[in-house]
Amino acid sequence: MRRLGDLEAEIMDRLWTWNRPATVREVVDDINETRPLAYTTVMTVTNILYTKGWLLRTKQGRAWLYEPVRSREAYAAALMEDGLGASRDRSTALVHFVENMSEDEVAALRQALRNVGRQANA
Repeated sequence: MRRLGDLEAEIMDRLWTWNRPATVREVVDDINETRPLAYTTVMTVTNILYTKGWLLRTKQGRAWLYEPVRSREAYAAALMEDGLGASRDRSTALVHFVENMSEDEVAALRQALRNVGRQANA
């Protein structure tokens, strides 16, 4: 999985945060609160995200409503999987990854492993 570009990530972040379908106009207006960006630029990048399979779109009147196909967490998990795939020794890469985790993150990882184990045994 290729990492999202800066504007792609900015658009996806808004849609993930809002947790609802939104128009390009809404995204542009929100971005323009912090920096100027042309409507056509955001429209083009949003359409690219749709073409890449990151967004669903439905017609509402004359506008398209966009919403993410995957959650922010699924995106992060795919990036981690790609990172592990770059290593010839996944076990060692995992050790280095876990060494940099906080105690809360390690506890969350342990819980996730228990949950996955339960699902496999069910």
